[in-house]
Amino acid sequence: MYYIESPGNDPYFNLALEQYVFDCLDRSNQYFMLWQNDNAVIVGKHQNTIGEINTAYVAERNIRVVRRLSGGGAVYHDMGNINFTFIADYAGGDSFDFATFCKPVLKALASVGVRGEISGRNDMTIDGKKFSGNSQYMKQGRVMHHGTILYDSDLQVIGKALAVSRDKVESKGLKSVQSRVTNVRPYVAEDIGTKEFLERLRGFMFEEYGLRPYELTPSDLATVRRLQTEVYAQWSWNYGASPRYQIQKERRIEGCGKLEVYLDVEKGYIRKCKFYGDYFGNRESDELAALLQDCPAEADALRERLEGVPIGEFFNALDLETFISVLVR
Repeated sequence: MYYIESPGNDPYFNLALEQYVFDCLDRSNQYFMLWQNDNAVIVGKHQNTIGEINTAYVAERNIRVVRRLSGGGAVYHDMGNINFTFIADYAGGDSFDFATFCKPVLKALASVGVRGEISGRNDMTIDGKKFSGNSQYMKQGRVMHHGTILYDSDLQVIGKALAVSRDKVESKGLKSVQSRVTNVRPYVAEDIGTKEFLERLRGFMFEEYGLRPYELTPSDLATVRRLQTEVYAQWSWNYGASPRYQIQKERRIEGCGKLEVYLDVEKGYIRKCKFYGDYFGNRESDELAALLQDCPAEADALRERLEGVPIGEFFNALDLETFISVLVR
């Protein structure tokens, strides 16, 4: 396994670097990365960006907003947060496996006296409070697993930058982001700063997993910067057009996440639809939307139209009947 460290803290560059390593570097190797972003909100691939951020606050604080390749929810990055990425072959088919890639991080934390655990769909927690959100992107037998480690982040900014949906707050019985998250630093056996913690984390991973450093070449960097400019720094990628539809439906589904459905219905027929949410999926939801075009907005007709369609590949852990109920109820 090779270790790659980003040369900077620009969120546009770092997300481009992840994609470059995943798409372009030798697929016979595995890769591990540690990296940090200066103030940024990173939104999941399927999310409606405007609905996930406090727009005025983000603009006022010059917090950059960047969309990643993987699904899941929005997270806040600052220089008190450390991001980790694994890129490897994956034999698990279409299923998402977070535990395999979280366990090495928990083991590293244990080496500095921190007892964390895997919790829920894709989180790591300490004393029931989240310090790490994780997400995955899979393609052609490879997986990119990335996650955050809130070490010494400004939790007040997190609470103000992210517009947490009401259903998420109610489902957890809590009132704010700040009440649900924690930094790792207070739990470390000895008080060390973020830089030293990153160095210890890196050292543990090198020793435990026999990492070898990979030096990014000028050609590598040039390609990453081109991807940064052409994709990750573009408004069209990070925001896109806000949905304008007649009907909006929203539901949080256990094991799947939040699913938002936007529909245009004419004379009982679905003319257009669009999906957003913090769900994970291995296929593009636009493909599913195309299948629904001109279908009657009625359960039996939808069931017939979608017979044999693997709904779980679009929305992980969602079955056909639940999906139909979201559309028609």
